[in-house]
This record gives sequence, C-alpha cells and structure tokens, in this order.
Amino acid sequence: MATKLELSAPKQVRFTQVDIKEPGENEIALEAVLSAVSHGTELSLYRGTSPFAHRSFDMEKRLFIDGGDSFPQAMGYEWVGRVVGVGGGVRIFQKGDLLHLPLPHAEWHLCSMDQFTAWGVRAPLPDTVGPESACFLSLMSIALQAVHDARIISGDRAAIFGMGVLGLLTVKLVRLSGADRIFAVEPDPSRRALALEWGADSSLHPDEKPAERIRDESPGADIAIDFSGRDSALHQAVRSLRAGGLCVAAGFYQGGAGNLLLGEEWLHNRITMAASSRGWGNAHRCHPRWDRARLHEWAVELLARKQISPESLIAEFRDYTEAPEVYAELDTAPNRSLKTVFRYQTASGAAI
Repeated sequence: MATKLELSAPKQVRFTQVDIKEPGENEIALEAVLSAVSHGTELSLYRGTSPFAHRSFDMEKRLFIDGGDSFPQAMGYEWVGRVVGVGGGVRIFQKGDLLHLPLPHAEWHLCSMDQFTAWGVRAPLPDTVGPESACFLSLMSIALQAVHDARIISGDRAAIFGMGVLGLLTVKLVRLSGADRIFAVEPDPSRRALALEWGADSSLHPDEKPAERIRDESPGADIAIDFSGRDSALHQAVRSLRAGGLCVAAGFYQGGAGNLLLGEEWLHNRITMAASSRGWGNAHRCHPRWDRARLHEWAVELLARKQISPESLIAEFRDYTEAPEVYAELDTAPNRSLKTVFRYQTASGAAI
C-alpha cells in the first residue's frame, strides 16, 4: 500500500491509502522522490478561497458551473519520481529514470502513456537535472508561458508584480528574453532583495506608488506581468504601462476585483490585457510552433544549461508525513517560506 494526500474540506488535509499495482501494457509505475508545494494555488484550495472550492470547471462548455461535489480534492502539481516498473508496450522509459510530472503529492503513481502525451513529457530528465531543480518545472513552464504571452522584444521595459517563486523565475526569463529594464514590485523586503539578485534593476514596495516611480524612470513599462494574484497589484500593473502597453494577468485571482478600476488608465491608455494559463486545454498563443511539450522541454533545457538554478529558492525540506502540519503553518505565515518541498521515503524505508 501507498498513501496520497487530499483535501477533504477547507483546512482539512488527510492521507488516504492506494493500492500498488503492477503496470499494464502501456503504463508506468513511479515512486516519489520530491514534491513541491505551490504556495499560491494550494493555499487558496486549502483555505477554500479558490473558485474550485464551490464550483467546477466544465471543460466542454469552458464555464465554471455551480453544483457537484468539490471535495475531496487532490493537492499539488509539482512531483518528481523514479520509474519502478514499466509495461510491455512502453519504449521510451525504463526503470530508474527520473521524471517530473504535474501530479499531486503521493508516495506512488501509476500513469498511462496517454497521460504522458497530454502532459507533453516525451523523455526522462537528463542526468544534469537533479530532483531539487526538477521540482520547479511546472512553475517554470507557467512563467515561461506568461513571458511568451507578453511578447517581449529586445529593448522592452518590463514591470513584474509579485516576487514569489513565479515572479522571480519571470524576472530571470524576461532578462533572458532581452528586456532592457526590469522593475520588480513586492511588499516583502527579503523577496525584493532576491528580485535584484535574480536580475531586476529596481525593486519597489507597493506603497511606494510603483506606477509613478516607473514612469519617473522611464516613459512607462512596455509590458507588465502580474503574478501576485491580487486585483490591487493588477491595477498598479495596468497603471505602470505606457499608452498601448500589454498587461499579462497570470496570478491565481480569487473573489472579485473591486480594486481593478477599468475606467481609469486601462481605458484611457488603451491597454491590452491578456490572461495567461498553461493548463485546462488552452493552446499556446504561438501554436503549433509552441505547445505544452515544447514549453516543458525548453524549461528542462534551461535547467540543464544552468541558465536558471531555482533550487536555491527552496527554503525548507519537510517530510511528506508532516504535510497536514505544513499547510497549517503556511496558512498562518504564508511568507515564512519561499518554497517548501516534501521529501519521501523509498519503498525500503530509506530516506531519499
């Protein structure tokens, strides 16, 4: 038997038992090594503030609809494991391969090759990419999607709001994309300092009137990317833009948007706003040249080349069995850890 983690109700995390089965003809069995907590998305689920807490997303209609059983819910989408069994029809993976998959926290997973196709995972991780850096691959693909949605060209000025892991990765990716100047906006002082280390030219507190400060230093940003998940920050992102600028809304927003004043700069400066989402069947805006598989493969390549080394952002490793306590701690002090990663035990009981 193995265990998986699930949310049975808001702020109620539990372990449930799953049977370990031999893989079928086109299936792969994997044992967990590490899985990372997505502090924004998972805490919104944990607190019951996510739209998924009370509604479900109808993939056919592309609408959130009322009704349905919202719980239990799986938690997590940043899972790294090793192959421990392959079915007879599997050719591209073998025992011992290290893989990153967008799967929830669990000791063990059984996956079909059809799932790998949907995820865009077509090869094991190279030896140059270890588990600690691999457990950022979903977030790297999300940040990369947002940067692509921003359509940055060499010489652009960029304003990035929210210096969590996604914001910091975005700073690095925007710099690699040829931005001339990068403004980072974040309330936490330690994260503002990290933004400068990761490539931002200026690091501003939201109370410092960032839109005015950005306009004092330049005619305004050409593009703004918001990963804060707050409508107040999204409004400041819009305000920071020069006329005709582009704002990419990439945070996991909850509730209304009373602070997003669309009758002000958004309207009068003719700002374009684009939602950025890699999942839920959304095609890349440059499809078919880019798709989910290519995003994943380029994120892996950036890690392999050491152009991005996100493992330094891990603030703490915790044992997977401590998960209920970890979520309770993060709920009361969300900024105490930039990135929390769960460690697992092997089937033999030895820590990995």
